[in-house]
Amino acid sequence: MSTGIWIMIVIIALLVGAVGGFFFARRYMENYLKNNPPINEDMLRTIMLQMGQKPSQKKLHQMMTAMQNQSKK
Repeated sequence: MSTGIWIMIVIIALLVGAVGGFFFARRYMENYLKNNPPINEDMLRTIMLQMGQKPSQKKLHQMMTAMQNQSKK
């Protein structure tokens, strides 16, 4: 085989690997964040207390629901 064909094969393999790796990493991160949300109710309660607000369970639930709905979009 000529050198030009080998170069084309290497370039095509690199492009396919880069595109495949991108989509694999994206799907992995989406599943990871879905299973391990970055903020839970305890963290939210701590944040609200630090801001000087007294968090009620209803308000915490509303904020968590709003955050989950936002992440689904």
